[in-house]
Amino acid sequence: MLQHSEAGLDSSQRNAMLLYGLDLLDQGVTVFDAQLRLLACNQRFLDLLDFPAELGQVGTPFADYMRYNAYRGEYGPGDPEQQVAERVALAMRFEPHDTERIRPDGSVLRVRGEPLPSGGFIALYTDKTQQQAYERLQQQQKADLESHVRARTAELEAANQRLREAHAANVQITAALQRSEERLRLITDTIPALIAYFDKDHVYRYANKGYSDWFGRRNEHIVGQRIEGALGSKFYAAVVSYVNEALTGKQVTYEYSMEKDDGTHIFARSTLVPEIAPDGEVLGCFVLSFDITEQKQTQSALVQAQKMEAVGQLSGGLAHDFNNMLTVVIGNLAELRRHEQSNTALLGYLDPALQAAERGVALVRRLLTFARQQPLLPSAVDIGALLQDMLQLIRRSLPESIALQSQLPPAPLFAMADPHQLESAILNLVLNARDAMADGGSLQLSASLARLGEREAAEWQLQAGDYVCIEVADTGCGMSPELLLRVFEPFFTTKRFGSGSGLGLAMVYSFARQSGGAVHVSSTPGKGTRFTLRLPHTQPAAQPAGRLNFSGKAGGRERPLTLLVEDNADVRRVVRLQLTSLGYPVLEAESGDEAALMLENIPDIGLLLSDIVMPGTLDGRALAQLARSLLPRIRVVLMSGYDDSGHHASSGFPKLEKPFTPAELAALLDEVMLCPPQA
Repeated sequence: MLQHSEAGLDSSQRNAMLLYGLDLLDQGVTVFDAQLRLLACNQRFLDLLDFPAELGQVGTPFADYMRYNAYRGEYGPGDPEQQVAERVALAMRFEPHDTERIRPDGSVLRVRGEPLPSGGFIALYTDKTQQQAYERLQQQQKADLESHVRARTAELEAANQRLREAHAANVQITAALQRSEERLRLITDTIPALIAYFDKDHVYRYANKGYSDWFGRRNEHIVGQRIEGALGSKFYAAVVSYVNEALTGKQVTYEYSMEKDDGTHIFARSTLVPEIAPDGEVLGCFVLSFDITEQKQTQSALVQAQKMEAVGQLSGGLAHDFNNMLTVVIGNLAELRRHEQSNTALLGYLDPALQAAERGVALVRRLLTFARQQPLLPSAVDIGALLQDMLQLIRRSLPESIALQSQLPPAPLFAMADPHQLESAILNLVLNARDAMADGGSLQLSASLARLGEREAAEWQLQAGDYVCIEVADTGCGMSPELLLRVFEPFFTTKRFGSGSGLGLAMVYSFARQSGGAVHVSSTPGKGTRFTLRLPHTQPAAQPAGRLNFSGKAGGRERPLTLLVEDNADVRRVVRLQLTSLGYPVLEAESGDEAALMLENIPDIGLLLSDIVMPGTLDGRALAQLARSLLPRIRVVLMSGYDDSGHHASSGFPKLEKPFTPAELAALLDEVMLCPPQA
């Protein structure tokens, strides 16, 4: 979960956080813009194609990857530059593609690309080498099974003929058949597949050990029983249509899932091979099945990651609109407060409104944190106050069957952490405890100060010192030692298939480590679980302050003719009033194209204050570059409600995050005016 900084989002930080999330995937991922420049990729992509680390830099042209491959012989004989040109031209068509390529080392790589609505494309790279080997093994095993079936049928027919011809040899033939059956069972029990046989009356006549183990049955509970009686009516209802189709003489392949006794779901792919007598009668069917649970879980994890990407895109759009609205609200309230500083009664209304606006700013940041698009912003957090504020939210998240108990520190206790990320981590632990108490129980939330000595700190993989200890304990079902080893793994979950992403506790672990702390879990099956989060202890900030600064405006500096560019009329009006109150003469434009005409015809413009995201052919960055080329001595400040374009910082220009107060605007403008022009 990432969060904007006040001074602007640094691209290296954003790319690092994005790559951290992408690196959780088992597939390579690349995103290129409309000019075929790299916007993002993960380490798996570089590993799969043996690219050096420098090719993972944002902005790397698509042609560099093609050229690297061409000169190391990835595309076979021919002119490398011609090979590069052909592939770049094909990529510029931005068409969906799904191809497989055999690399010189023999590995098979599947490349699936999809164009993006705003230009460019996203591509997934999957190592298909093991999967294709597995499919070849499956085909070989299937062929072996059919060969064994034919050989067995021929052997039985020969044995029957020998019985008719020589009754005297009956004992020897029977013994041979028994030995053959024993060898066949040994083979089928050893093959890593689920094998069975049922006759035309839906009665099992054979099941290997893997088949019996898959369904959690003993072999004698399956052989001799009808499918419905052996495996249950629910399973039978799911497969009976395939069984009936196979008994018509047609080979059938299908997939199905089954819920185990512990509530987890497992998945299999089955093929029914009919056994057909010489006269054409279908005698029964051989069953060949393979466990595909891990493959399904991988697909589910990819879908979840795609959902999170969609949430991130939605959050970015909402952040832009909300911050514009908050800019209007805060700007007008701040202006009214400046004019009415002596009106105590009115300030009683204005101050709560401004505080509510500040909470709105925090809400937008939490939305982006949920989408993991913000960096950590650690500060001294009063743990007792934070937990006290969260208690009402936590109580609303718990059913009446769960009692909530809290033990908060009697005196202020400060930890160094990002407060919003910390709230999310605690809430994740609380919800995890809630899910472990389906039948009710007790949840205890506590915080205290603890000192770790050298030996205990080494066990926690921390440095010795003082740490704030936050504990979330429940009286739920608990976890086995096997589950405890995997509880912080990304995408690992014991919840019903599809109901959990498996990322909650992994995000808690990541937050704790990034904050210089650690998280530990202890549990006993049937007796509950305790999560302990340790964060570095710190002292309170000397002058704690909110996100919004209304302390006044900065000192007097040069106030040149200012061109204000903003497509939102209400925001433009508020910023214009703030500029004029600071003494800046103002010209206005509602688009980059309109502003460009003014820059070309009014040489006296000394300051450009422009929004980044605007309609038309010129956005804020392009306009800033044009202004610098037309008026080399002009100062430039860019504004942003939310910018997810992936450009490096603000292309070297100062950036002001919306919403902002007149004091914050004044301080930044004074700082800009102190700097010498770029000419």
